[in-house]
Amino acid sequence: MRGAKGTVLFDWKATVHATRSKELCLTLGYNTAIFGLVLRVLGVRNVINMDGIEWLRAKWGAIAKSWFYANDWIGCWVGNHLVADHPQIRDHLSSRVKDSKITMIPYGADAVETAPTQAVEALGLMPGKYLTLIARAEPENSILDVVRGFSMKPRGFELAVLGKYDAVRNAYHRAIQDAAGPEVKFLGAIYDKQVLQALRFHSVAYVHGHQVGGTNPSLVEALGASNPVLAHDNRFNRWVAGPSARYFPDAGSFSKLLDQVLSSEAVRDEMRRGSRQRFQEAFTWPDVLAQYEAILERFLRQ
Repeated sequence: MRGAKGTVLFDWKATVHATRSKELCLTLGYNTAIFGLVLRVLGVRNVINMDGIEWLRAKWGAIAKSWFYANDWIGCWVGNHLVADHPQIRDHLSSRVKDSKITMIPYGADAVETAPTQAVEALGLMPGKYLTLIARAEPENSILDVVRGFSMKPRGFELAVLGKYDAVRNAYHRAIQDAAGPEVKFLGAIYDKQVLQALRFHSVAYVHGHQVGGTNPSLVEALGASNPVLAHDNRFNRWVAGPSARYFPDAGSFSKLLDQVLSSEAVRDEMRRGSRQRFQEAFTWPDVLAQYEAILERFLRQ
């Protein structure tokens, strides 16, 4: 079974298994937090990573938003401890539970120090002559603004857009592709980790349009590849990408940012150094995993 029903069924089976083993649980996500009631009643301790504020995402309908909203509250109540992956998520959770029940631990990524060019060239791209955008094609990810802003004039660079697009059945996808100029290249969905690392490593910059969420994995991975970052201007992205990134609210502002960044190697070098510094400060896997280990060991000792 696939889709939402398959996810719910999997979560239920995992919960049943946890009730049998009686071991400490680490639950990643709150979308089926209602199942945690079973763990709580049976005395199985459960640390929940509360992920993003899913019910704020524009892509969901009223029923799905209601489900996520209810489970957000339930997760706060039934979890023995909560992990927030971003300070703004911690602030959100602290409006529902006491601060001592929450620990902020961001997402992590691998540092990319080198990558072969063959994977990039196989996609028809020239290393150092393209920008990368990796995101689901949803309105909240600002892809239409990015494509419009990029296509306002010739850039001398390409924009590589990754993700699934169905222009026949999806009006938003169609609008994105209709807005794209000749330098925008739609590569489809790519899941191969080595190809993605090579794409990021050889990008002249990474574009991140997400408007909602906590610490986004794709943005952290871009920092790990030392990409100059052009990100949508919001409280989530500003904390993750830090002061070296450049921020835009709409298509026109994005176009002006491109003029500044693509015309100056010195600007891009400064942004690269800032991305690597921000990554080392907060998002390396050894640091992230050590923080998780400390929480889990605390509950095991209890």
